[in-house]
Amino acid sequence: MTKQAEKHTFQAEVSQVLSIVVDSLYSHREVFLRELISNASDACDKLSFQSLTDHELLGDDKELRIEILANKDAGTLLIRDNGIGMSHDELVENLGTIARSGSKKLMESLAAKKGDASGELSLIGQFGVGFYSSFLVADKVTVTSRAAGSDEAWQWESDAKEGFTLEPSEKETRGTNVILHLKDEAKEYLEEWTLKGLVRKYSDYVRFPIRMQVEKHQPIEGEQDSDGNPKYETVKTWETVNQANALWTRPKSEITDEQYDEFYKHLSHDWDEPLAHTHFKVEGTQEMTGLLFVPKNAPYDLFERKQRGVRLFVKRVFIMEDCEELLPEWLRFMRGVVDSEDLPLNVSREILQENRISRMIRKQVVSKTLALLKELADEGETTIEVENDDGEKTEQTRNRYLDFWKQFGRVLKEGIHFDPQHKDEIAALLRFESSAEKGLTSLHDYMARMDPEQPGIYYITADSLNAARHSPHLEALEKHGYEVLFMTDPVDEWVVQSLTEFEDKKLISAAKGALDLPETEEEKKHKEEKATELSGLIDALKSNLGTRVSDVRLTNRLTDSPACLVADEGGLSPHLERILRANGQDVPDSPRVLELNADHKVVQSMNAMA
Repeated sequence: MTKQAEKHTFQAEVSQVLSIVVDSLYSHREVFLRELISNASDACDKLSFQSLTDHELLGDDKELRIEILANKDAGTLLIRDNGIGMSHDELVENLGTIARSGSKKLMESLAAKKGDASGELSLIGQFGVGFYSSFLVADKVTVTSRAAGSDEAWQWESDAKEGFTLEPSEKETRGTNVILHLKDEAKEYLEEWTLKGLVRKYSDYVRFPIRMQVEKHQPIEGEQDSDGNPKYETVKTWETVNQANALWTRPKSEITDEQYDEFYKHLSHDWDEPLAHTHFKVEGTQEMTGLLFVPKNAPYDLFERKQRGVRLFVKRVFIMEDCEELLPEWLRFMRGVVDSEDLPLNVSREILQENRISRMIRKQVVSKTLALLKELADEGETTIEVENDDGEKTEQTRNRYLDFWKQFGRVLKEGIHFDPQHKDEIAALLRFESSAEKGLTSLHDYMARMDPEQPGIYYITADSLNAARHSPHLEALEKHGYEVLFMTDPVDEWVVQSLTEFEDKKLISAAKGALDLPETEEEKKHKEEKATELSGLIDALKSNLGTRVSDVRLTNRLTDSPACLVADEGGLSPHLERILRANGQDVPDSPRVLELNADHKVVQSMNAMA
């Protein structure tokens, strides 16, 4: 029985996303070739890995490659690979959706960035729509694919309007063919020199050979013209147009910043260049090479998924992606590759978890990443030249580390709690708002400003910066000229539980326990007198409030407010309790200490009434 062609509609909002992709990226349309070559390279990587355990997958076709074939007569451009291929269901899943559940978020984000072309470009990169860049140059795309190890081939076709068709097809070998039916205004991408230039610009480092069918003039053996010169004929032949040499294996001196940027884009499918990178080689008892990147922008699902962005290679052979054994969760924003000379080619995740070499690699990756972040932090403000749409150049200042912090600071903070071994290094990289109103500040800078006799580093946790700034718990601290750090991220509560001191200075909560503020003899005497004067009020409050408070006492914490509630030294802060309850945790009631400002009119009036 003959199988019929299937008609599928795109996932909700896909048509709108495609329209935005085409409209927003028109001036960048040449990147379609980079994206399709990157997908082909990934397919070859996956087959290379699977063939380590299933030797039959490669069969007689053992050389993995990518091929480009232009047909000027038909107006089509073919990009094909002999990689892992796709089944019927994989074609529907991979080519019928955009970023899966993220399409709605993408639409909302694009709407917010409307009119900002660079912002749209960055957002599209975050949502993994590389394949759809094909429609920048094509009005129809045909994909024929046969999964490795399967006898079935399927053809996917779409004009990017309503949906796509899927039907059985014929394909003699495994892999994927992508045929672009080019628009009239995109026929330049059928020219040999244009295609060669794009491959060398964007994909020179791809480790598989990228071959193009080219025309060459060669002498006809034994034939000459009337002048005795050899006659020539035009023949078509295949030519490898990339170096096919893994970028990370080359000496740093031979690699330009542009090549690093393009490799990052190939690796991460990001449309924007990275914020920074580090390229290193470790030699000795174990040998490894690494190339790590800090992205410029956080992906939309940074806090929803826990996948890592480092690929593992062994002797230039791809082993696995999202290699969590080599990168801790608190560095999951990093992207890059690690190539080991010592791990076995058949290494699995289970082996990695127990392997001494993998632990050494992880140590190096963490160390190199923290060193790169420290380098960015030490760099401070720099001046860059920016060109506007009219070609005019202006100078702007930027701080790359603060750019990084705004995107990934919350994730880096997790390392304080989860990785005590690197707590001190991470602590030096932390940045917080503070009452000194100097913008984001480091703990080092805080200590440089503080009085050496100050008891410690004061902080307060709160739901927002505004709430922290207006907290009554700051009144006496500000009166004494003490700076207070404002911690407003949910993760900060776990940070201060693990980071109890920094360079021998304790971290002291402004809203917990009794503040040990310096007092003169006169102030001490005044406090004792007030304690005697207000003892009746304190006893009355204790009696009336009962178990709703753990204690009632006078305080030197307040100057303008009549009273405040304070958590016990070892208790949960109200901010943390709210976070836990919001996440469905069963949090027992924790009575607070009621602290009174003995000199406030309200307290004085209450005392008279008592």
